[in-house]
Amino acid sequence: MSFSALGLRAELLLAVGEQGYTEPTPIQAQAIPAVIKGRDLMGGAQTGTGKTAGFTLPILQRLAEQPGGTHGRMPVRALILVPTRELAAQVQASVYTYGKHLPKIRSLSVYGGVGFHPQVQALKRGIDILVATPGRLLDHLSQRTVDLSKVQVLVLDEADRMLDMGFIPDIRKILAYLPKQRQNLLFSATFSDEIKKLADGFMHDPLLVEVARRNATAELIAQRVHPVDREKKKDLLAHLIASGDWKQVLVFTRTKHGANNLAEKLVKSGIRADAIHGNKSQPARTRALAEFKAGKIRVLVATDIAARGLDIDELPHVVNFELPHVANDYVHRIGRTGRAGSSGEAVSLVCVDELGLLRDIERLTKREIRKEIVPGFEPDPRIRAEPIVQGKRGGQQQRRPSNAPHKAGNRGQHAPRQPASRAGGRNSRDSGRRSFAY
Repeated sequence: MSFSALGLRAELLLAVGEQGYTEPTPIQAQAIPAVIKGRDLMGGAQTGTGKTAGFTLPILQRLAEQPGGTHGRMPVRALILVPTRELAAQVQASVYTYGKHLPKIRSLSVYGGVGFHPQVQALKRGIDILVATPGRLLDHLSQRTVDLSKVQVLVLDEADRMLDMGFIPDIRKILAYLPKQRQNLLFSATFSDEIKKLADGFMHDPLLVEVARRNATAELIAQRVHPVDREKKKDLLAHLIASGDWKQVLVFTRTKHGANNLAEKLVKSGIRADAIHGNKSQPARTRALAEFKAGKIRVLVATDIAARGLDIDELPHVVNFELPHVANDYVHRIGRTGRAGSSGEAVSLVCVDELGLLRDIERLTKREIRKEIVPGFEPDPRIRAEPIVQGKRGGQQQRRPSNAPHKAGNRGQHAPRQPASRAGGRNSRDSGRRSFAY
C-alpha cells in the first residue's frame, strides 16, 4: 500500500515523500483513513511505529479542507496533549514538517520550563493546531490566554504515560473547556483498565486499532541481561561502551541524582556523556538531546520521565543501568531502539536486589531474557539480598544487601511507591534471603 491510497492531499503526499517515506506503517494504514472520516479512534502501538504521523497527517488534511477564522485571532481547532516537553516539541515539529506545503495551517507547542509571555503572544496571533503538556495548558486556561471552545479534534498521545505521571485529573479539567461535539483520538502503548475507563468517559464509539500485542516487546530488539554486583555496574557499562565501540547509547537510571552521577563517572572514564532529567532546565535538556543526536556525545543518561517521547532515528543501544520498578516501563524504555524496522539492542545490568523486578518483566513480556556474565565482572556469590520489606510510608519499599553496613545516612535504596497488593503478592513468595543465581 502507498500513502496515495489513503486519500491524502497532494500537498501532504509531497511532504511525506520529501521525508523519504513511500509506504505507511500498519498504524498509519489503519488510522489515517478512519481519522479523515471523522471517527473517534483508540490506537495501540509501540513507540517507533509511526503513530505521530498517523494522527498529524489526517488532522492536517481535515483542517485544510475546513478554513479557519478569517478575522482577527484564529481559534484553536486541534488540540494535542502530550506528557513531556520533549514530546511536545517533537510532535509540533512533525506538524510543521508534514504541513509545510499548507501555509495557512499554523501550529504551536506550549510547555513548562520556558517563557510564558512568548507563548501568549503566539496564541494571540492565532493557532490552528496546539500541542501542549497538561500543566502549562492549564496555566494558559487559568490566565485566559487560550480559547478551546472551537476545538474540533482532541488527541491524547501516550495516554499510558499520562496516567503514570498523574496527569489524568488535569486532563479531566481540560476536557471541561472543550466543546461536546468533537473528534477524539487516544494513542497508548498499552491499554490498562484505567485508560479504558478514561476513554469511556469522553469517546464516542471509538474504532480500536492495535498493531502490537499488549505489553509486547518489539521483535527486532535483541535483549540480554548482564548479572553484576551493584558497585561494579558503572565500570561494566564503561567497559561495554568502550569494548563494543558503541557510538550512541541511551542509558536509563531510576533517579535524577543517579543520572548525574553516572554521566560524571562516564566522562571521567573518557566517554562523552550528559544527563537529562526533570531538574535540568529546558534549554539544557534541549542542548543535551541535540548533541546526542548529532554525535557530539556518545551517552545520554536519562530518567524515565525525561526520556519518554524522545525521537531518535535508528538508536542502536539502550541500557537499563537499573531496572524499573514498574515492569511496563521496561517495555517503554527498550522501545527507544528497534524503531521503524531498524534492529536494536537492549542491555540490562542486573544485580541481586533486582531479581524480583527481572522476573516481573519476564512474566509481563512472556519471554525469558538471555543472561550473559561478562568476564571480569562476575557477581560475587557471597552477596545475598534481603526480601523487600514495607517502609514507614504506605507502599514504600526497601531492599538492602544482607552484608551491607548500617551507616547513618546510608540505609539502602528506596523504591518508589507501588501498590501494596502488587508488592505483597510478589514478595510473599520470597520467604528468605537469596543469592545471585540464574
